[in-house]
Amino acid sequence: MTVTLTEKAEFRLWAFVKGSATDETNNATKGVRISVKDGGCSGYEYGIEITSKPQPDDIVTQQGNVLIYVDAKSAPLLAGVVVDFVEGVMDSGFKFSNPNATDTCGCGKSFKTSDGTPNGVPCGK
Repeated sequence: MTVTLTEKAEFRLWAFVKGSATDETNNATKGVRISVKDGGCSGYEYGIEITSKPQPDDIVTQQGNVLIYVDAKSAPLLAGVVVDFVEGVMDSGFKFSNPNATDTCGCGKSFKTSDGTPNGVPCGK
């Protein structure tokens, strides 16, 4: 299972992780959970959250200073994903390039695969 962060994404995520540190006891495990859940306009939706509590089934990797947690259910859908951070006048945020996606939504936060994608939910709902 490989999730790769571009240099910009790693920098941004490290800033979020570092900025969310509240005490020294959980800083050793503070990282980013990247996941996939049912939802979004195409059927699957990406998720990113700062966490200091890895789940027992999480796959843990590290890129630079950033610990990356991926739950076991999401791992097959995230294999080979590249996470980037883009800044623009009309759109800024994390972007996912997923080799497993057979189609993506215009918003870039949702995708479908060739096997078993759940029904999508229209944008804005």
